[in-house]
Amino acid sequence: MKKSIEHPVVTLVVPCYNEEEVLPETVSRLNVVLNQLIVDNLASPQSSVLFVDDGSRDRTWELIEGFAKSNPLVSGLKLSRNCGHQSALLAGLMETKEYSDCVVSIDADLQDDVEAIREFVIKFHEGYDIVYGIRQSRTTDTWFKRSTAQGFYKLMTRMGVNIHDNHADYRLMSKRTLEHLEHFPEVNLFLRGIVPLIGFPSTKVYYDRFERFAGESKYPLKKMLSFALDGITSFSIKPIRLVTLTGFLFFAISLVALVYALFSKFYGSAVSGWTSLILSVWFIGGIQLLAIGLIGEYIGKIYREVKHRPLFIIEKFIPAATNTQEDKQASSIDTTVDHLVRSRST
Repeated sequence: MKKSIEHPVVTLVVPCYNEEEVLPETVSRLNVVLNQLIVDNLASPQSSVLFVDDGSRDRTWELIEGFAKSNPLVSGLKLSRNCGHQSALLAGLMETKEYSDCVVSIDADLQDDVEAIREFVIKFHEGYDIVYGIRQSRTTDTWFKRSTAQGFYKLMTRMGVNIHDNHADYRLMSKRTLEHLEHFPEVNLFLRGIVPLIGFPSTKVYYDRFERFAGESKYPLKKMLSFALDGITSFSIKPIRLVTLTGFLFFAISLVALVYALFSKFYGSAVSGWTSLILSVWFIGGIQLLAIGLIGEYIGKIYREVKHRPLFIIEKFIPAATNTQEDKQASSIDTTVDHLVRSRST
């Protein structure tokens, strides 16, 4: 393992979308945790919290601006539109990697125990580049959400995806890990599957999952299903193979139907034209399912990837007062936008 840094610059990245109800409490709790790390010499006084506004429609950005003015530990990043949780998180990670020794990503809803951040940083001091936050239980989730989540992780594992059970996006990543993460210019972004591909020494920290402190969940069933589908299709070709097997299955069924149709015809119980109709429906339907499934999956992925559109565009950036003047200049809006666009287009 790498040699640990005595007083690392720790940055907390918090994606936000319509979080005005919970944001004041989130700022308060993260401020306490970060200050305690600084007091205990586990983190540098240049450490900070970056709130990424993912095109919120409420007062989220207004609150972030206010906290940045009154709290030297708070910084803000505003995206030009709603780009999605994963893109907002990546924007924060890429912005902070230039001046951070390690970065902890956490959602703004306070469902993840903020006290675990201390354990993350301790593991970083021990030489780990990646620290995964693992939920010990899902007692606060509904039966439906708990069942679907567990089914998702099992399905991902069976599909051959290297993913940690009960791990969302609560993790610590070192500077060199983030530098390598930048080399994954994927449009179908699924960080839970990408991060393990980077490698480097990693470990786990277990924590309790709480109910959302305030506001409403930003992941309804529709978004959860879409997120799961993106995760599966971005890291496994097994769904395409299943389509292939389904095509062969229908082809086999068509052969059985052929025997049955011929039997009916020879024994005089078939309706005129029924034999050719049933054969064409089963046979052509199976072949079409096979062909459309294969071509559609591949072309769909290729179509999104080859356009090389940036995953996000930064509208505003407010650096934390704890950052040096050089860091502020290096993180100016124009430089950041140009850098991000180039990095996602290579």
